[in-house]
Formats: sequence, structure tokens, C-alpha cells
Amino acid sequence: MNWLSGTAFTAFGQHVVWADMLGNLLGLGGLALGWRRSVWSWPVQLLSGAVLIAAYLGGDAPNPGLIGKQVIVIAAAAWGWTRWQQGRRSAGEIAVRFATWRERAVLTAALALGTLALAGLYFANPSWSWSPWADAYIFVGTLAAMYAQARGWIEFWFAWIAVDVVGVPLAFNSGYAFSGLTYSIYFVLVLLGLRAWWQRTRTSRPVSVNIPQGATA
Repeated sequence: MNWLSGTAFTAFGQHVVWADMLGNLLGLGGLALGWRRSVWSWPVQLLSGAVLIAAYLGGDAPNPGLIGKQVIVIAAAAWGWTRWQQGRRSAGEIAVRFATWRERAVLTAALALGTLALAGLYFANPSWSWSPWADAYIFVGTLAAMYAQARGWIEFWFAWIAVDVVGVPLAFNSGYAFSGLTYSIYFVLVLLGLRAWWQRTRTSRPVSVNIPQGATA
């Protein structure tokens, strides 16, 4: 068995494997860097997905559903990284803004349709998920948040709040107290990041509505 699939420690009755611990720590780091508007937020998110894929492939029974999800996360992180680098070269300072009502409607519709489609896939393949609706919502919500972050939208943080509202109680109710506590830390970082980006809109104007300007590394 790959060492990433081994148990790092036990907390609150939950066996925390190395991959989950490293993935969560990298996820927290990526979110904190996003709060700081640093372009390094994206490679950290990409690395988090790579760590989880390595763990899934090294397990006794690789789960194609879990692996596929992380491949999509890596692709989204690579795309976001490219956009922020382009913005960085063009202006040197990130521009954040609120999405337009049309952009919000499109993002919300994509979240709803994506959740329905992925939940249907999970129901068709029961071994891929224990909680199809919740897992589908959390995953699609994560992609929505990454997309909004890449565009420099304040709604990036609201998307993460929507994910945590489901993810935190689901983790505790499923007996994963350590994971629930980790998601709770995510929630605190999200609130701080939301406040920082919101204040940013009061002190600067976005140069482009399509590409967020570059971040400070």
C-alpha cells in the first residue's frame, strides 16, 4: 500500500490518513493564499489534487470516481493559474469585483445542473459515493468557487460558504470529526477572505471584467 494511504494519526475516533491530512493542509494553504490574492494559491491547489490522486492510485481498490474528481480539480487549478498569470503580466495588481447579475445566474444554474448530473452518475455507480447528493453538491460547488476565484469575483467566497454549510455538518454526522474541524477552519478563512476582498473593491477598480489582474506572490 502506498504510504499516502496509511494512517498518520487517530483523532476523535477517526483514522486520518496521510493523503487526507496533506490534502487538507494544502487546501487550507491554497485558500489562505487566495485571501492574499497570491498567484501561488493555484499551484498549491493543484498539488493538493495530485497528492490525493497518488493516494487513491496506491490504495487497495482505486476508486475511479474519486480519481476523476481530482483530475478535474487539477485541470481547474491549472486554468485558474494561467488566468492569474496573464492578469499579473498585464497590470501587476489583482482586480476583484462583484459578478454581474447575469454572471451570478449562469454560475447558479451551472451549480444546479452540475449537481443533478453528478448525483445521477453517483446513483448509477453506488461504489463511487456514500452520499450522492451531498458529495455532488460539494464537488460542483468547489468547482464553482474555483471558477469564481479565477475570474476575481467576490462570489468566490460565497460559493465556499455554500459548500461549507453542507460539508461541515456532513462530516460530523458521518463520524469524521477531524474533517469537520478542518472544514470549520476553512469557514473561518472564508469569512476573513470575504472581508478582505470586499474591502478591496472599495479601494481599487478592476481593470478588466474578464481576467483578474495578477496577484502579489
